[in-house]
Amino acid sequence: MDWNRVEGSWKQVTGSVKEQWGKLTDNDLTEIDGKRERLEGKIQERYGKAKDDVSKDVDEWYGRQTWN
Repeated sequence: MDWNRVEGSWKQVTGSVKEQWGKLTDNDLTEIDGKRERLEGKIQERYGKAKDDVSKDVDEWYGRQTWN
C-alpha cells in the first residue's frame, strides 16, 4: 500500500475520510495531515475501536479509493 498518495493529496481526500468517519472534526483532519498513524489514532479515540479493527477499516477504505 502506497500511503504517500494519501499524504500527497490529503486536502482532496478529506471529504472521503469525513464521509467514512463522520465523527472526525475539521480540526482532527488538520491535525492528521495525511499521516496514517494519526488517522488511526483519531478514529480509535472518536469511535472507541481496537487498533487492529481500525487498521483493517483504514485498509478497506484505502482499497475503495479511486486514484487517478
